[in-house]
Order: sequence, then C-alpha cells, then structure tokens
Amino acid sequence: MKLYDCTVAPSPRRVRIFAAEKGLDLQKVEVDLIGGENLQPEFLKINPRGVVPTLELDNGTRIDEVVAICRYLEALQPVPALMGTDPLTQAVIESRTRHMELDGFLSVANVFRNSSPDFAKRGLPGIAEEVPAIPALVDRGVAGIGRFFRMLEEYLSKTTFVAGNDYSIADITALTVVDFAGWVQQPIPSANAATRKWYEIVSARSSAKA
Repeated sequence: MKLYDCTVAPSPRRVRIFAAEKGLDLQKVEVDLIGGENLQPEFLKINPRGVVPTLELDNGTRIDEVVAICRYLEALQPVPALMGTDPLTQAVIESRTRHMELDGFLSVANVFRNSSPDFAKRGLPGIAEEVPAIPALVDRGVAGIGRFFRMLEEYLSKTTFVAGNDYSIADITALTVVDFAGWVQQPIPSANAATRKWYEIVSARSSAKA
C-alpha cells in the first residue's frame, strides 16, 4: 500500500501513527503542501480534492480522509484494536475522536490558515481555487482551542486515555491536535496536570515519532 503523505502536516501524521501502532509498513510518497504540489494536475489525478493523506491500495483503489483510512487499516489488522472492540467502546471512541477533531483540530486550523502568510489565499484545504484567509477567524480559533483544552483535561482527569483506559485513535487525534496547537503558540495550559501527564505518556510511544 502507498500513502500520499506530508511529513509536517498533522492529518497524515495521524495515519502514520495509527499504522505504526499496527505494525504496518506503508510506502510513503511525500507531497509538498506548502509548495502547492497537491494542487498540481499530476496530484489532482490521484486525488481530485487535492488532499493528503490518501491511501492507494495495491489494486489502484484510493481512499482519503483520516478516519476512513484508519478504519480500513483496523479491518486489515484488528490487533491492537484502536477503534474499539464492541459497540459501546466503538461508539465512545468515535465520539471522543470527533470531539478532538471538531473542537480541537478545526480550531487550530482556523488559527493557522488565517494567520500564516503561506496560506493567505488558501483559506480552505485542498481545492485549486483561491480562498482568501479571514483574519477575524483567528480569535474564534483561539477561543476554540481553549475549549478543547478544558474538555481534554476533563476527560483525562477521569480516565488514563481520552476515550477510556485503553489507547485509541482518539489519543492519536488529540496528540496531533496538541502538537499542532504548538505551531500557533497555544501550548497545554500549565494548570492542566492530567493533560500534561497524558501527553508525556503518549509522546513517549515509539509510534509518536512516525
């Protein structure tokens, strides 16, 4: 299998960590997002939406979107289970993962895309058309990051990991959000002891370096 990747981008990193936890070795093809390689005709033939990660199977089938790719990999390699083993754990993990995405990732992305000069005319991911950044969205994004950190601390004050006492895709998502937030100078608040302890644990896993 071939993964169209971008080493510095947070979304492909989620797939790399997931695959590393599974012990799966994916062939990686680097795509230069900053340079706009994902918007060039050659890559748009691979993914017309112009986004990474994109997983290409041996038969040529291509899958994009992080959770869709991870769900496929989970089915291929069920152990260790990272998306739940029964209806309840699957639902809780899915719910917490969505919280990490909607309250965390999207908030950081709002700050990043609307404050970075490299994305001044690329306010939305993918797509070749120019979409101007909206500086006013930066403040809203910062507020969303604050909400994300409060929510994460609440979860982690009750359980070892984000969706319970087992490591899951929800932790992978949260880890990438926390590191992404560092890009926009929004670190874990010093008072969030449970989150800081969790961060030390998940960052120490070998997969975190994938």
